[in-house]
Amino acid sequence: MIAVGVSSHRKEGPEKLCGVAKYIDDYKLPGCLFGVTLRATIPHGTITNIRFDSNFPWHECVIARAKDIPGENVVTLIEKDQPLLTEKRILHAMEPILIVGHPARDTAYQALGHIAVDYQEKTPVLSLEESIALQDVLYAPDNVFKRILIEKGDIGSGLAAADAIVVGEYRVPYQEHAYTKRCNGSSRGARTRSASSRRRPAAGSAARRNTPT
Repeated sequence: MIAVGVSSHRKEGPEKLCGVAKYIDDYKLPGCLFGVTLRATIPHGTITNIRFDSNFPWHECVIARAKDIPGENVVTLIEKDQPLLTEKRILHAMEPILIVGHPARDTAYQALGHIAVDYQEKTPVLSLEESIALQDVLYAPDNVFKRILIEKGDIGSGLAAADAIVVGEYRVPYQEHAYTKRCNGSSRGARTRSASSRRRPAAGSAARRNTPT
């Protein structure tokens, strides 16, 4: 049993340290498509149109858009306010719009250069002060997306008994850790009969090509 203060051997540590650890991208899976994401180039605004270059061989590609998601189009974080794919409102730079799949990785990335997105740009809200001032209501009614109240004991009594009281405002940038874990997987969809002319694949599965609409 591992106890606090005892170093444990990380089984995959040496492989990752030496760069020989295998990830899904290191394997060639039969019938697999490489998916690339078209992302927003503005921080805030509305998508008015998405145009596909008619000279590109879209019949070789699979296009996944917000309307193709069979379930709820949302990534649940603190609230259900982050869509998987958006074709309407842009709330941050690099927001995912659609996904292009192709058997060849290079061709999938080339496809992104043949898609043009028209925007109606809006002034972004980039600071806490701008948000509180309701320069633009991004999250109704007051741009506060979560309130958490913690009450314990008597604040007045605690301050009265304190030897010193330090009051200050502290700001830190967004923090994120470096991923080393292998959070990935693959799946293969079973062939089923369908009357639809478009069939969307499960991740890692082969699929019929479709033309963007």
